[in-house]
Amino acid sequence: MVTFVPTPIGNLEDITHRAVNSLLKAQIIFCEDSRVTKKLLSLLSQKFNLSFEVEKFIPLHSHNESQVLASIPKSIFEKEIVYMSDAGMPCISDPGIKLVQYCQQNFIEYEVLAGANAGLVAIAGSGFSDKEFLFFGFLPHKGKDRDEKLNEILFCGYNTILYESPKRVVKLIDEISKIEPTRTIYMIKEISKLHQKSFLATADELKDILAKADLRGEWSVVIKAGVKNSLKITLQDLSSLDIPKKSKAKLISKLTGQSVKECYNQLVSA
Repeated sequence: MVTFVPTPIGNLEDITHRAVNSLLKAQIIFCEDSRVTKKLLSLLSQKFNLSFEVEKFIPLHSHNESQVLASIPKSIFEKEIVYMSDAGMPCISDPGIKLVQYCQQNFIEYEVLAGANAGLVAIAGSGFSDKEFLFFGFLPHKGKDRDEKLNEILFCGYNTILYESPKRVVKLIDEISKIEPTRTIYMIKEISKLHQKSFLATADELKDILAKADLRGEWSVVIKAGVKNSLKITLQDLSSLDIPKKSKAKLISKLTGQSVKECYNQLVSA
């Protein structure tokens, strides 16, 4: 049995009874960082007078998941296994998804427990939506990929949740302000910790607010839905363009995912 255990994102008391009971039964713990996990168990032991009898800690993170799961004996899953990421819900902008897939493929019983999640706290605190929203996690750090993803978010027509580091949070707000300065944004950092702080303002106003704020800590950012971009280019639109076939093939390739060569051959034979 594998149990995926969400861990506190700040306040130790956010650990659930079910999570603690799973940890008390755990013989082996797969974890994102064994040092962080051992520290958490030590704090839980002191605060709640508990004793954990873990036989082995196995690091399982985004850089080694595939290798570890390919090499580990399947007999290990006859024991009580727990998986923990460093903070929050496993598999949500955290490692763990490959272990879920491994369990599914190998008919291993598993369960994901409910627990702390920064994105859900942020969307609830924003007051923007009680139904539909999108979660994007962390944006690409820089370049064309970041620009494209941010534009997709701003004009998707939904309230959206992002995670951002203190190193890039000012950059994020500057980028949004250049495109949509009046877009309303809710930001919250250090959720459930001593220095939790939140702001609700337009992108332009947030530039001044953040200039005076303590930026330390992980940020959850909720961007209020804007007008959906209804512009959509179809294959018919591209086919009707009076441009060279090679240029047309490149555009169709971007739209369909086919190779440029395949698209060109189809245009020539049409």
